[in-house]
Amino acid sequence: MLINEEIKEKEVRVIGDDGETLGMMSGNAALKIAYDRGLDLVLIAPQATPPVCRIMDYGKYRFDREKKEKEAKKKQQVVELKEVQLSCRIDVHDFETKARNAVRFLSAGNKVRVVVRFKGREMTHQELGRDVLARFEEAVSSVGTVEKKPVLDGRILSMVVVPLKPDAKK
Repeated sequence: MLINEEIKEKEVRVIGDDGETLGMMSGNAALKIAYDRGLDLVLIAPQATPPVCRIMDYGKYRFDREKKEKEAKKKQQVVELKEVQLSCRIDVHDFETKARNAVRFLSAGNKVRVVVRFKGREMTHQELGRDVLARFEEAVSSVGTVEKKPVLDGRILSMVVVPLKPDAKK
């Protein structure tokens, strides 16, 4: 945004600090009015014909805008994609530990990518990997749902689980 002397327009439409339209005037006259009121002249619509300027306290405007941006940044939730790796020959207790970790991740609001890696001849028994993923889906069903169904990509079978919405947890 251009302010005060940076505005080189000869003719501008001016809006006062309380919102009323002061009309069309030269850039120098608008600048003089702004300085008389102890405020700044800010170019808010340069593409309009004639360009529109507003008389305001630019420092206060910038402070308020930055404050709103900080508030918006605080409110947004960052969702990470955590990964849990399984094998098609995973033991019961290892499976339970991985499921507990996934439940913890989902409860924290993160997505979980569940991966089954096939080694050697395990590729011929992909149904074992799909069974493990189905068991895993069932184990975390209290806190998450499958967003992306199991997909085979090379030797990796993976699916993505997302947390349930807060109102859906019942």
